[in-house]
Amino acid sequence: MTAVAHRRARVRQLAQTGASNRQIAAQLGISKDTVRRDLLAPLEPVEPMSERLARRAAQTEKAMRQLSAAAQALDAARPAYTPTDDVTARRWHSELRAISEQLVAHAGAFADYYPSATDPVPS
Repeated sequence: MTAVAHRRARVRQLAQTGASNRQIAAQLGISKDTVRRDLLAPLEPVEPMSERLARRAAQTEKAMRQLSAAAQALDAARPAYTPTDDVTARRWHSELRAISEQLVAHAGAFADYYPSATDPVPS
């Protein structure tokens, strides 16, 4: 949802509670004219579920490609073998641990949601 669509939805929500245009404007930090225009604007069309799912799948696919590229870059950088000071080494280690915990959590959720896709392949 765009920022404008989000604001318009909030304006309509406040209007439904009985708030005046002036009260809505003050609460949201916008002009009364903007409130009036937002209330007169046509409702944003609801995105069909299939389009939402396709958009989400595309976003996830992009994130997975970026994750793979980041992992490859990290392998190439070999941070454990890069001379650095203790403060930086502690920070890198801490960041790697935190990221690995996040990845393990995502992998676990994926396995829960798609058990047949994550079963070990028989040898």
